[in-house]
Amino acid sequence: MTMAKNPKVSVIIPTYNRAHLVDRAIQSVLDQTYQDFELIVVDDASTDNTEEVVKSFKDKRIRYICLQKNKGGAAARNTGIEASNGEYIAFQDSDDEWLPEKLEKQMKVFENASPEVGVVYTGFLRIKDGSESYIPYSWVTQKEGNIHKELLKGNFATTQASVVKKKCFEVAGMFEERLPRLQDWELWIRVSKYFHFKCIDEPLVTSYEVSDSISCNQRSLIIAQKLILEKHYKDFSDSKKLLAQLQYSIGSLLCQDGELKEGRSYFFDSLKTYPFNMKCLLAIFISLFGEDIYNRVTKLKHRFKFLDI
Repeated sequence: MTMAKNPKVSVIIPTYNRAHLVDRAIQSVLDQTYQDFELIVVDDASTDNTEEVVKSFKDKRIRYICLQKNKGGAAARNTGIEASNGEYIAFQDSDDEWLPEKLEKQMKVFENASPEVGVVYTGFLRIKDGSESYIPYSWVTQKEGNIHKELLKGNFATTQASVVKKKCFEVAGMFEERLPRLQDWELWIRVSKYFHFKCIDEPLVTSYEVSDSISCNQRSLIIAQKLILEKHYKDFSDSKKLLAQLQYSIGSLLCQDGELKEGRSYFFDSLKTYPFNMKCLLAIFISLFGEDIYNRVTKLKHRFKFLDI
């Protein structure tokens, strides 16, 4: 397969020590029914045989870039964007899998979409501990168009399910490299201020959450939510309820992580923002009994929905 001089789509796979998984991700891109793409694999300074696995594929559309220092997924994606030749950017993660018709369906949507559409994303299945969940979640009431306010409730468009006009990065900026998690959510908050989104509401990506995935790191989640609150405080403050929810979320994560005093400070901020929140008052009370009790109650939330802690 010869590489087109000007591919329509640049597919970027950031990877770090995923030699045992990255071949599946690469193959799922090569198996697409839509073939006008280049594939850029950005190796974030792996110490395993990732390079060997990537170079075992003989497709000339594949480009391998190896970073000399581990910088994280956001920096690896930004490196891929800067090296890309396509008008559109698609992302795949090294431990996930695309269905064969994913790109074709997304590019057809772009062909018929208005110029204000900057992102076309699909539904996806998240596999964790043998169970699967479908995203966008049931709470998402607006999946298309100007979804800026909807995105402030939480993220429902992951990078590996999205195709993005390269122009979006020129207007809204690149991935925030300080974030250890939630880089896609923070990016969509910015992009959605300038561009509309379209959704293909069917599972065209399978996302596998493994035990050493960054998405399993709670400390990283705390850092990310704090930074997002700091960067986008004005956006959240336009809705006192949404601001209070994010403050509550950070407080709860801190309490689960043993940082009870700081966690309670976020609970009190949440109460100031949105008073008479019984959920927050209950969380403050339970946190007084220590980390172990707080975590035990947290684990019971699925059984007792009214606790929601």
